[in-house]
Amino acid sequence: MSYERTSLAVRDTLCRVFAEVDAWFDRDEAMRAFRPSSGGWSVDQVLEHVTLTNRFLMLTLRKYAAIAERRALRGDPIPAPESDLERLEVIGERGSFGWPRPEHMEPTGVPSSGEVRATLNRQLDECLILLERRGGGVGAMCRVTMTVNDLGKIDMYQWLYFLAQHARRHLQQMSAVEAEYLAGRAHT
Repeated sequence: MSYERTSLAVRDTLCRVFAEVDAWFDRDEAMRAFRPSSGGWSVDQVLEHVTLTNRFLMLTLRKYAAIAERRALRGDPIPAPESDLERLEVIGERGSFGWPRPEHMEPTGVPSSGEVRATLNRQLDECLILLERRGGGVGAMCRVTMTVNDLGKIDMYQWLYFLAQHARRHLQQMSAVEAEYLAGRAHT
């Protein structure tokens, strides 16, 4: 089956990374609320940011997934070769490049932790449904420009993989916040 390797890699990465992010909701509430000395975000704020970023990236994803589906129905050929996911690995590495974010992706602190968690789980479900429905290479039939790190045109599979890599980047950030919190507690 065309794009089977790509689909499996994207699915596995989404499930693994989102499960790792979800596990942070079970951590100590005081630690999740702790603000690092750098003035950066707390773990709760990072978790909200991940869902906000997903929300806006998924708006684009839905639109272009529908275009890809129309092209498949029309009988357009499926592009070869499979999607290059490796070029997106850098997205998952904290500090690998500068990443200015739009204001609408800044955490507000308004939704409860439970609401943020429920949103994250719904987003994962939608990603998996989009992936399943656009299998067999259909997700490669439309490419969208991704300006982050000058990635250029990426297909739907790469877009979904980008979501997972963005979350993986923030797993590293949350680990750093937790380490600072624990170090501060050790000194008291």
